[in-house]
Amino acid sequence: MSVLDRFRLDGRRVFITGGSRGFGRVIALAAAEAGADVVLAARDPEALARTAAEVRERGRQALTFSADIGEPAACEALCARLLAEAGPIDVLVNNVGGRNLDVPIEETDLATWQRFVDLNLTSCFICTKMIGGAMLKRGAGRVINIASISGLIANRGIGGRHYETAKAAVIHFTRATAADWAPRGVTVNAICPGLFMTEPNQAWAKKNPQVIETFVRAVPMGRAGEPDEIGPLAVYLASPASSYVTGAAFVIDGGYTLW
Repeated sequence: MSVLDRFRLDGRRVFITGGSRGFGRVIALAAAEAGADVVLAARDPEALARTAAEVRERGRQALTFSADIGEPAACEALCARLLAEAGPIDVLVNNVGGRNLDVPIEETDLATWQRFVDLNLTSCFICTKMIGGAMLKRGAGRVINIASISGLIANRGIGGRHYETAKAAVIHFTRATAADWAPRGVTVNAICPGLFMTEPNQAWAKKNPQVIETFVRAVPMGRAGEPDEIGPLAVYLASPASSYVTGAAFVIDGGYTLW
């Protein structure tokens, strides 16, 4: 097997939560280009259909499931349905998440806190337990959690610390699960993006341009990331090329956390 062949995903099926847009979409397209079939879940059926069509244009199969993965009962039901209808999953990408609410801690009510913890953390636990648990029975698989540099730092000028808290927990959940599952053939790793101009951040830039401008000035590379720059890293973690990698949290932030 050549070096480049080790990055191929032929014969594998990848399940991506929040797979209709942003990181989920670019990871789906990158996986398809590497040879994988793709299963996508998100709330918006029309956006799911568009991304699925792009996957099929690359010659791969795409299945879609519409569900609110941030609601625990709906997430559990989705995972059960997916295992019954979509067949074995080789790679799980826990991508769904977000903050989209800028509220100081002292003004955050419990319902809001719980909703965002469920979105960013509980969904990761449920999908890992159910989809990853099925991988354990087969003795092989990959779990990739999309965390954030916000799990490593406190962002400046932004409220909603539910996000930082949940993403920090995702990183440690990644490590703990990796330690438990390493002897059983399933690797678990995290990707920690910095500022990328996904659709939510484009909207945030219109609402709070000074926050984005301040962030970019602190990036040594002098720019925000483009979403498609995440795809190759996800393919690496999904592929045989990363066979000896588990429990890692890969920072991809243009150098922001160096300072």
